[in-house]
Amino acid sequence: MPEATWVDRWMPKKLRPYLHLARVDRPIGTWLLLLPCWWSVALASDGLPDIRLMALFAIGAVIMRGAGCTLNDIADRDFDARVARTATRPIPSGAVSTGRAIGFLIALLFLGLAVLLQFNLFAVKIGAASLAIVAIYPFMKRITYWPQVVLGLAFNWGALLGWAAVRGDLAAPAGVLYLAGLLWTLGYDTIYAHQDKEDDILVGIKSTALKLGQQTKPWLIAFYGGAIVLIAWSGMLADLNWPFYMVLLGASAHLFWQVRGLDIDDPKDCLSKFKSNRHFGWITLAAVLAGKF
Repeated sequence: MPEATWVDRWMPKKLRPYLHLARVDRPIGTWLLLLPCWWSVALASDGLPDIRLMALFAIGAVIMRGAGCTLNDIADRDFDARVARTATRPIPSGAVSTGRAIGFLIALLFLGLAVLLQFNLFAVKIGAASLAIVAIYPFMKRITYWPQVVLGLAFNWGALLGWAAVRGDLAAPAGVLYLAGLLWTLGYDTIYAHQDKEDDILVGIKSTALKLGQQTKPWLIAFYGGAIVLIAWSGMLADLNWPFYMVLLGASAHLFWQVRGLDIDDPKDCLSKFKSNRHFGWITLAAVLAGKF
């Protein structure tokens, strides 16, 4: 947890632990959840995407990212208490009781439902289906070295939901984009996991960082390379024009830069490279929008 953020400086004291629990002052996770939604809305739209839909997805991403972090902290409260970096989180530090955290989670889920109900009925069903994956993710790190796969399935659900919200169905471009997002998440969350690998060994948590070890970079090339190919394929299936592919080259260059300069044994570099994925997300969104013209 950061020692002091805008939450600590500007928000009422009673709200601060809950805002920290929802990570509202650490927006990178929200961006990584939101951008696949926006990719898909843009891909499915005729011309420019509906601003109302884009805003609803932005609000929903903040809420559901907060719900996911809260659920994760409830599930990991005993692990977090044993690691210096996470011991200051609201639940292990005692700032929020487990019972109050559960109540906060329920409130966030109801807010998320209120946003979801603004979409068409098919999209509501697609959105509701994601809850099963979200619910099991916090526990996967206990049983498999590939919890990032489940995270990718959850974090990129917006690639399906965005298309459904625009068109009221699902089609091949959305499915391919979803798989691209899964590979992208495998890449960036493996990088993120390298900063925690020593603590993960200490408390008995598994991750792709521990599984892949010194072979991480070749795997990252495979994950990121596959993501780019699938994004390009989704654009082709959606009949995007040539500017899409030109801008996508810029996104590819960004991922290449990540892998080339990554030091998996430097936690600060891992965190920096992880955070830089928001830039990839924005460039990819720009590519989809460019392909419309």
